[in-house]
Amino acid sequence: MNKKLISIVIPAYNEQDNISELTSRLQAVFGTNSNYDFEAIIVENGSQDNTYEKLLLAHQTDKRFKILQLARNFRMDGGITAGLNFASGDAAVIMTADLQDPPELITQFIQKWEEGYENIYGIVTKRNGTGIIRRFNSQLFYRVANALTDGKIPSNVSDFRLIDKKVYQTINSIHERNRFVRGLFAWVGYKSVGIKHERAERFAGVSGAHTFKVIDLAIKGIFAHSYIPLKLITFMGISVSMLSFALLVVTIIKALVWGVPFAGYGTIMTVVLLMFGILFTILGVMSEYIGLIYEEVKQRPNFIVKNQVGLN
Repeated sequence: MNKKLISIVIPAYNEQDNISELTSRLQAVFGTNSNYDFEAIIVENGSQDNTYEKLLLAHQTDKRFKILQLARNFRMDGGITAGLNFASGDAAVIMTADLQDPPELITQFIQKWEEGYENIYGIVTKRNGTGIIRRFNSQLFYRVANALTDGKIPSNVSDFRLIDKKVYQTINSIHERNRFVRGLFAWVGYKSVGIKHERAERFAGVSGAHTFKVIDLAIKGIFAHSYIPLKLITFMGISVSMLSFALLVVTIIKALVWGVPFAGYGTIMTVVLLMFGILFTILGVMSEYIGLIYEEVKQRPNFIVKNQVGLN
């Protein structure tokens, strides 16, 4: 009887200090789940250190570790997309190379998969080793994303997950350029369940997920999965118009009853600045959507493969 194959997709960017520990802990997981075959597709995502060289050593030691080297950094979602396109398992696990996603949790993912679940994701209960600003940004993102996408993106759900083959094949068939993979998994549906866990500190190295990069990804993710901001523009325009009309009526009544009052410079400037603020907010939201459309129209690939080791 052939064993089921599980593909593990791991984007890695400047993770030279984590590779040895990552491969060691994954090998322990492979041994614990000996009823399955495994392949680990580590996507070298344009690193500037010796990550690729360390991966080559890992492959020479254990052929289950396979390498997909990209031509440059395509960010986390580009790396995940690349790895899933080369996966061949009956299921695929997505995790990070910094060991903040505990490999040992894969065993529980597999158990839920065998119970019939097709999308088993990690729910982060605590983020160790992250600052107050990063934690605040994460909470804010999930609150806004959950509200704007009708609950499609649950709170504190990470990219760390196991997905059935039918799920990742569905994701592979979606060719949009502005990819927020976490949102795509929520959008496609399938039978899903979450497993709670604490997010560990990085084993080594420095995180490349800087605040502005995270905010940019969050904005794109929300806009790519919701057009409620466009509806808010209409609502804002109607509300401001009704308020302006009401104030105009009040002004006319006052002028007829008490005469024309002295025009206040401060009031005029405040109203003008308020209207310009609203106008540029509207233009900003529209610009974000236009930018997303521009990226889609260009139809550039989500990743470019430079080298592949151990993959067909």
